[in-house]
Amino acid sequence: MANDPHISDILVIGSGAAGLTAALNLASRFKVTVIAKGALNEGSTAWAQGGIAAVLEPGDTFENHIEDTIVAGAGLNDRATVEMVVENAPAAIERLAKLGVPFNTDKGALHLTREGGHSHRRIVHVDDATGWAVQEALLKAARANPNITLVPDMVVIDLATSRHEARYSGAGNVWGVYAFNRATNRVELFTANATVLATGGAGRTYLFSTAPRGATGDGIAMAWRAGCRISNMEFMQFHPTCLYNLEVKNFLITEAVRGEGGRLINPQTGKRFMTDYDPARMELAPRDVVARANDAEIKRDGLDYVHLDISHMGPDFVKQHFPTIHARLLDLDIDMTREPIPVVPAQHYTCGGVVVDRDGRTDLPNLYAAGEVSQSGLHGANRLASNSLLECFVFGEAVANHITANWSDLAPPPPIRPWDESRVTDSDEEVVIKQNWTEIRRFMWNYVGIVRSTKRLERAQHRIQMLRGEVNDYYGHFRVTADLIELRNLLESADLIVRSALHRKESRGLHYTLDYPETLDVAVDTILVP
Repeated sequence: MANDPHISDILVIGSGAAGLTAALNLASRFKVTVIAKGALNEGSTAWAQGGIAAVLEPGDTFENHIEDTIVAGAGLNDRATVEMVVENAPAAIERLAKLGVPFNTDKGALHLTREGGHSHRRIVHVDDATGWAVQEALLKAARANPNITLVPDMVVIDLATSRHEARYSGAGNVWGVYAFNRATNRVELFTANATVLATGGAGRTYLFSTAPRGATGDGIAMAWRAGCRISNMEFMQFHPTCLYNLEVKNFLITEAVRGEGGRLINPQTGKRFMTDYDPARMELAPRDVVARANDAEIKRDGLDYVHLDISHMGPDFVKQHFPTIHARLLDLDIDMTREPIPVVPAQHYTCGGVVVDRDGRTDLPNLYAAGEVSQSGLHGANRLASNSLLECFVFGEAVANHITANWSDLAPPPPIRPWDESRVTDSDEEVVIKQNWTEIRRFMWNYVGIVRSTKRLERAQHRIQMLRGEVNDYYGHFRVTADLIELRNLLESADLIVRSALHRKESRGLHYTLDYPETLDVAVDTILVP
């Protein structure tokens, strides 16, 4: 019984940077189960091309990094959280290097690149595939640790709380999770003294997204249903430059291409257009500014895409700096050393999420959250480039430290009722799920995208209300499948995004609405209470 992954000291949901950092920091003392939705390396971490921001260059200071983060976040950040993350960044990089992450070096020091919104070169990277290298190093360490059990192909349905105890209670404690096993098509119960949500964001609520297929807001939706507050979901970051290709979905062209001299061109006029939108910073303006500029050019001229061109820097430079992207584009008959890359803005990062404090604690006892699923106060109204992986490492460790320090207060789980499917049958119409999934992603893209209006948001809300009845009816009558679970969470996430967006009567950071173009004097978080 000792090694049963269903009963552990700590349950971590998600096997990306935040989840594995927490697990590795806890495993010296505790038995940890880590469950992943698909393969263990399928989350967003592996997709992160850019790098990790840290103050390492002579002349750069913590204060500079803090200020850059708050400027990008349009003043909505929690300053104490920003300070904590920034000040812990160099140590986090050092630990990753010890784990074997092969960061690029230059004359014996770490090679630093610069990205939009940063006042200094401070991005450590592994070529243009940092996330993949980090994911591999963390997974290798986790696999080698006897106290960590890794369980792939588990789609989480709902948190197991006091409501699910054999003796019902309204105490609100979280005791683990019910998860659907893709291999057996059965629902399994995982219990633990503490549960850590590291499930990533809700990017797949949008038609175009750089997020992996599994980013359906599961952790955010589950936490909301269980009674956690959710904050700032209107702040969806759109990456300005996702490859436009009908065959290849969600291939990102990293920010660093612009950082190293790439220019944005209107393919119809041949004009470099950032001169019209932000003449001082041009292509190095923060992401929200560049994404809106791309969106405006595309909508005004009826284009499918704009061009990103770095060919003027010469073939050797391009191949040396961007080997992964260069090789991938060659497979698609695009030679970025000689011609421009067709790009569109795409949903890229969920700045809002489950409200947590600086220890990663949520509103519910025994439940923690770290990484993109959470709203810690780090990103404010717009995330600064390369602060996302950083948040995962710092908060993954903070969560582990808090659990360790307070272990004696964390009771073992009481008996929990097993999953009940006595009143349901197998689904008769899988097409309903596919239809609703497509519909959500399309109206979210058209009505709740880069530029919003109250009328568009109300249209989206109306559709969500209609779909909710349909999805709830379906969920109540049929046995769960991975697609049905995701659809339910996707709809919940879409609802939280739209409600938050309607609540904010100003334009700030990533939330831009035609009806309230001004920014108010005081920055206030949007907090939804269940």
